[in-house]
Amino acid sequence: MRPLRARLLAPVDIAPLAYFRIIFGATLLVEVFRFFSKGWIKTYYIRPDFFFSYYGFEWVKPWPGLGMYVHFAVLGVLAAMLTVGLFYRVAAPLFWLGFSYVFLLDPANYLNHLYLVCLLAFLLIWVPAGRAFSLDTRLGLARPSSTAPTWTLWLIRAQVGLVYFFGGIAKFDADWLSGVPGAMFLRKWELTAPLAEKAWAARLFAFSGTAFDLLVAPALLWRRTRPWAVAAAVAFHLTNANLFRIGIFPWLMIAALPLFFEPSTVRRWLERVWPWRASEAAETPATGSWTQQAGVAFFALWLTLQALLPLRHFLYPGEVNWTEQGHNFSWHMKLRNKKGSVIFEARDPRTGERWDVDPEPLLSKRQYSKMTTRPDLVLQFAQRIARQYEHQGRPGIQVFADVWVSLNGRPHQPLVDPTVDLAAQPHSLRAATWILPLREEAVALSSDEEDADAQEP
Repeated sequence: MRPLRARLLAPVDIAPLAYFRIIFGATLLVEVFRFFSKGWIKTYYIRPDFFFSYYGFEWVKPWPGLGMYVHFAVLGVLAAMLTVGLFYRVAAPLFWLGFSYVFLLDPANYLNHLYLVCLLAFLLIWVPAGRAFSLDTRLGLARPSSTAPTWTLWLIRAQVGLVYFFGGIAKFDADWLSGVPGAMFLRKWELTAPLAEKAWAARLFAFSGTAFDLLVAPALLWRRTRPWAVAAAVAFHLTNANLFRIGIFPWLMIAALPLFFEPSTVRRWLERVWPWRASEAAETPATGSWTQQAGVAFFALWLTLQALLPLRHFLYPGEVNWTEQGHNFSWHMKLRNKKGSVIFEARDPRTGERWDVDPEPLLSKRQYSKMTTRPDLVLQFAQRIARQYEHQGRPGIQVFADVWVSLNGRPHQPLVDPTVDLAAQPHSLRAATWILPLREEAVALSSDEEDADAQEP
């Protein structure tokens, strides 16, 4: 371990870190603008009467009144500050806190790229990306440096590479490799729609996507394969941008490709375009300092966590694309088509009265669509129904759900046990016994299936 630690502490050109700070801040500035211009702030954080919650974060609620507009405006300012490197050590943690708050407001709005933004924003807090090509060094607010410890660069590289790697691991799925989900996706783009009915094209789409995710990061690091890897990555992400509405994700991943280049190459690019030049003193990290040793420990612990978290779905019984337990935070990206419907029935055990409850008036269109295929959201809404009647003076109301879902073109089948009172079930991280197992009918193409997987708001 000692030689490895020495290599991680050795100095490396700081230019890739500065480059990533710039493109990350600029990309998120565009994302904030999109939230304003498309009306998503009102649609998803102001208008709904009910918000779902992540386990342990039930206390996270939207700001009242115009607070959410102010919050996003502040996020835009912080993203701009990251881009130009102004007050970086303040802007980085504040942006992470502010964006993570938005992310935690409602799991119905979960998107892999929003989760990735939270992770990368957190990592930027701990790397010296503001000590070069920044206004901080220009104005004398930070000590300029031309180098940084090697682990800081590899921390960002590894985080981006793990997204690809676990995206590939997740594709070792019988449904995905059958080509059926791929055919459904190909049908959505006019350019690829003719290929959707050809079995060989759907299977090629599935296998090539798997191979790309597993190989692209190593191929980007090797000089001989890098040009081919860059071409494949650009083609892959541009195809995804047309097939799926996944927001900034393709563009952020394309912009992040130079992270895997030689640092000297990135420096030459930045020196040509950066308008404010400042002298940068070369620094050799103090390898024996406690801060550098702590940095290496953080590097190891963070990557261990990021390697284990995507595998947690193996702790739960059943097919993860069906039960959804362990699906989020695991880089299972665009692997399935799910379409469902739900009917809630409330019962008063004291009087024997039964009646249906319509959830649509209380939810946004997106919330309702996501809830119909995700057991945890069904449970949360059932408990919301029970609480509402309790506040009206009718405690002890039971709530049952009749949920029918189609996965990857299968016939609709029940997702939740309709005989279980969901109002009495705990909201926990344990395996849910009230989720019914997936019947193993063969997947089949269906022209009227709609993609209900995660897409941009």
